[in-house]
This record gives sequence, C-alpha cells and structure tokens, in this order.
Amino acid sequence: MTPIWRSPSPSFRRGSAYDPWEHADALGIAVLIRPLRSVHELWLPDHHTLVLRSGLRHASQRVALAHGVGHAALGHADDRPKHEKQADQFAARNLIDPDELADLHRWCPDEGRLIQELGVTRRILRAYLAE
Repeated sequence: MTPIWRSPSPSFRRGSAYDPWEHADALGIAVLIRPLRSVHELWLPDHHTLVLRSGLRHASQRVALAHGVGHAALGHADDRPKHEKQADQFAARNLIDPDELADLHRWCPDEGRLIQELGVTRRILRAYLAE
C-alpha cells in the first residue's frame, strides 16, 4: 500500500497542540470506538478505518489514535514489529514537541513525571528519545 502522508504537515502542530482526531479526519480516515480485547487500536487499511478500544482514558486514546494514524500515513498493511516501531516513532514526533520536552526536562528529569506531563506512554517517549 502506498503511504498517504509521509511527513508532518505544517498545518498540524506538535506536542500538546497536536490533534490526532483532526489529523485522521484530514486523511479521510474513519475512526470508530468499539470493544477490543487485546489492543488499544486496530488499523483496517482495506476500509480506511481505525478502531479504538472503548473505555480508554483520554490520554491513552490520544496516543492510540496517533499511533494508528501513523500506520495509515505510512501505508502499513499489517502490524509486523518494524511497522509497530515506525508507527510509534510517527506518533512520538507528533505528540512530543521538542521545545515542550526540553522545558519539562529542565525542571523535571524524571521519566515517569515526563510521560505524565506530556500525556504520552513510556513507549512513545522512548521512541522519541531513540530517534
């Protein structure tokens, strides 16, 4: 599948201002909320649809959606480990603003507090830092 969106668009802000719902809408991706047992999100490329697990807290839902938008934007047709890593990196680049992270790190270098303040998961923060 051909990627539908590769790099961050100037019209989308990063960090706390990033809205994955708006991004999904701009890409023409339908987003459904349904009961899912073992995952937080599911990308259905043949239907151009992302399914989010019902009952997720706002921050978890935002991270799951950003990750799913990454799968869609990168043209992934499956969830092989390489694609999961790429979707995490995509989500991290959009959910974390480097200036916000630098400001937070100055007064709070604790990883647990950083993820709480940034509204991301440990996995997303580590994906960001690994790049």
